[in-house]
Amino acid sequence: MAKMINLKINGMDVSVPAGTTILEAAREIGIEIPTLCFMKEMNEIGACRICVVEANEGRGFRIVASCVYPVTEGMEVRTNSKAVIESRKMTLELLLSTHDRKCLSCVRSGNCEFQKLCNDYGIEDEAKFDGDKPHYELDKTSPHMIRDNNKCVLCRRCVAACHAQHVGVIGTNDRGIDTNVACAFEKGLGATGCVSCGQCIISCPTGALTEKDDTDKVIDAINDPEKVVIVQTAPAVRAALGEEFGLPIGTGVEGKMVAALRRLGFDKVFDTDVAADLTIMEEGTEFIDRVKNGGVLPMITSCSPGWINFCEMYHPNMIPNLSSCKSPQQMFGAVLKTYYAEKHGIDPKNIVSVSVMPCTAKKYEIMRDDENAAGVPDLDITITTRELARMIKKARIEFNKLPDEQFDSPLGEATGAGVIFGATGGVMEAALRTVAEVLEGKTIENVEYTAVRGTDAIKEATLNVAGMDVNICVVSGLDAAHKVLTAVENGEKNYHFIEIMCCPGGCVNGGGQPIQPNSVRQTVDIKALRAKALYDYDAANTKRKSHESPVVKALYDEYFEKPGSHKAHKILHTTYVDRSKNVMK
Repeated sequence: MAKMINLKINGMDVSVPAGTTILEAAREIGIEIPTLCFMKEMNEIGACRICVVEANEGRGFRIVASCVYPVTEGMEVRTNSKAVIESRKMTLELLLSTHDRKCLSCVRSGNCEFQKLCNDYGIEDEAKFDGDKPHYELDKTSPHMIRDNNKCVLCRRCVAACHAQHVGVIGTNDRGIDTNVACAFEKGLGATGCVSCGQCIISCPTGALTEKDDTDKVIDAINDPEKVVIVQTAPAVRAALGEEFGLPIGTGVEGKMVAALRRLGFDKVFDTDVAADLTIMEEGTEFIDRVKNGGVLPMITSCSPGWINFCEMYHPNMIPNLSSCKSPQQMFGAVLKTYYAEKHGIDPKNIVSVSVMPCTAKKYEIMRDDENAAGVPDLDITITTRELARMIKKARIEFNKLPDEQFDSPLGEATGAGVIFGATGGVMEAALRTVAEVLEGKTIENVEYTAVRGTDAIKEATLNVAGMDVNICVVSGLDAAHKVLTAVENGEKNYHFIEIMCCPGGCVNGGGQPIQPNSVRQTVDIKALRAKALYDYDAANTKRKSHESPVVKALYDEYFEKPGSHKAHKILHTTYVDRSKNVMK
């Protein structure tokens, strides 16, 4: 048991375990010391000096950085003294002196940690330290985001997030007033090994990093009378969209989301979960074939485009292990422009296929080769959860007052297996529900595979399926993926099936999801709350196995013949390429 340390914070007695920082100790009595650069276990550098407090360890009070300063026995701390307030104000004024103060037009206005701090401390717009201000051109070279260093406060949270993903293509260049966050040799982000995960965006406290906004393209399409504009929504979007409208984290808003999309003017509102069910049929069939016929194992899931990018660039020797299935987004788009278009007599060229995703890497994925089953792109436009929220707000739709509405039929009727795709372990669990039943040839009542649930970065299990021990692994976050793949490559691990999701916690924590302030990210398990919403949807569904889906059955009966057929491969599967040469060594 850890030794307890006794101290006083603002005159109040506090007792915390040894090794606790002042920042953490203050939280024990309900005081949230402001921070800017700090991210627990990722960016504990004490660089920004916003978290300063006065601490007395018997030698008089002095200013220290609370995020990295450990408590000591008998310590006295002041978190809100005049000296502390003046120190924080001066730091904010210095940061503001080189900051692009176009707050009214900034996408993060109202959800900017720097803006809130300046407001809380009464900082005037005309900062007292105005002087030489470096100017940076916008970096638009990446397909998914824009980098505006004119709004950067050098907190380095994006750098930490990128390195935590085992990508590390950004860092600090130059010195002094010229210090800036950039890529090596001042290359544009698009010329690096960036995998488009967007974790840097949700880590940024300002508007320095934003996804490329494609909402105008969507609005233009909706207003084009020649086009049939159809939208699909990913599982994780319904578990997070409500946060943009003040609802608690983890509130499921599927019905209101559908109602809002309908009011925005989409011709049809469908559910990506249908394609997730279809993915399970194709992926499960592929796995069974590999096991029975000596195919390449372990087979690795292909739903996450950020992970696919990482594999192609950093572990290209594992490309043969990837499932050839398109992601649910792309699979849905392919179904829409083949089966659905033929059934309804619509020229695929007149369909504008739009997706709402929790993911910024989807903006790259729609540009990939071999994603055009009907001779035109499977997907035309993809927007993030945040972009959808902006569209709803701009259209003055009162989201919280909307009734709950249902997806359109037939491509809006999915199983519970489809919705859990948004959480780490969900793809594996959905696959096991179908594969186990198919291999064992009997109905399996207990469909909850708890061994693959939870937000741990790496989860392993051995399950007996039809008399065979199947070694499985579930991974989220690319640093964890690198560790697992390295172990497989070195012969240290022997798996049959691996699920890998690019973002820690899975799609619920994707780079396109609502951005929560760092104080919330440090104290609330956002991933778990959003995942719970998806598991609740699953539990409430009367059909929880992908192969039970009437929509999936109809697709095979009417169009694809059977899982793994030649036609299914042509439309629902894709290919990968070695892109390791694109990574700067």
